[in-house]
Amino acid sequence: MTPSARVQAAIELLDAIIASARDGGPAADTLIARYFKERRYAGSRDRRAVRDHVYDAVRRAGERPSTGRAAMIGLARERLDIEVLFDGSAHGPAPIELGEEGAISGDVPDWLRPLLAGPVEQGALLGRAPVDLRVNRLKAAMKDVAPLYPDAVPIEGLSDAMRLSEGWPVEQSEPWKQGLVEVQDAGSQMISAACQAQPGMTVVDMCAGAGGKTLALASAMAGQGTLIAADTIRSRLARLGPRAERAGATFIETLLLDQVHESRALESLHGRADVVLVDAPCSGTGTWRRNPEARWRLTPARLDRLIQEQARILDFSAPLVKPDGVLVYATCALTDREGQDQTRAFLERHAGWAADTVLSPMGRPHGDGILLTPGHDGTDGFYFARLRRMA
Repeated sequence: MTPSARVQAAIELLDAIIASARDGGPAADTLIARYFKERRYAGSRDRRAVRDHVYDAVRRAGERPSTGRAAMIGLARERLDIEVLFDGSAHGPAPIELGEEGAISGDVPDWLRPLLAGPVEQGALLGRAPVDLRVNRLKAAMKDVAPLYPDAVPIEGLSDAMRLSEGWPVEQSEPWKQGLVEVQDAGSQMISAACQAQPGMTVVDMCAGAGGKTLALASAMAGQGTLIAADTIRSRLARLGPRAERAGATFIETLLLDQVHESRALESLHGRADVVLVDAPCSGTGTWRRNPEARWRLTPARLDRLIQEQARILDFSAPLVKPDGVLVYATCALTDREGQDQTRAFLERHAGWAADTVLSPMGRPHGDGILLTPGHDGTDGFYFARLRRMA
């Protein structure tokens, strides 16, 4: 591919990403993979260059652009090396016309900016994310694994965490293949640690997804006790099985829930759980470093629906907790409506509950919980709180 053809390919991909964000379709990475699967002629350098163009344009535009061409023109206005490639050559983009508008630069959609928690460093939300590892204590100890990743640095406050540079191919390494480590953001590890799961406990991961936090809980429990990974989406839970087997966490039980009727399947667990983790569906504002096009998917109406769903999940999860047990509420979101406001509303609805004071090695106290941000902590953005059912 010529340099101009790479820019045109980026425009075509951006058109697909914009449409998918508008219509709730596949994520950008999926669309990029499909695009190049159909274009075998593109070499590795072509794919890398096109991908870089796409993500540079996505990161630059806080608001969803009208077209892929507008997104790339916006980038070209700031990058002469790209602007000269709008040359009208074969397979390249047509020249930029006089007065042709490009996408406006910005970190955060204008409507969302005032909803972000006050301490959030908005300019850091789109930085490049490192690769964080968690040592799997079911199979190894830090002293055994650290020498296998000589480029990794320890993460202060998390005894099982190491950090590698962006793009490090962990899944090609032998320790990962053997289940000695998992890729898990340090913020996510902090939330798992805040659960204080111990061997012999009964623990429920209510929105388990593919099980990243479930596996961290399994490691903390040393394979002893009852650990249930619950979710309403079968395909997500199906991904946990192979991961649990590789990690040696075969004691994990999975529970597929019927959305809207979750309480039916959970009734037998009422009053039994020492810990319930609710890592609720959210706006994903804390994960923009990894999914920058998520900004283009979020709307005020969707945020309202997510907040209602978070409250609903908290309400049907609370009865599972036994007296003096805890419910850990977490979101990878940085809006107060999904964080401190949601926690406060739960405590107002449910008598006999109180927020624990969390002594966290990272993050900042925020309302009744802890706020983690990329700018302050070098992690993805999270809010979490420990809510205790009084004995």
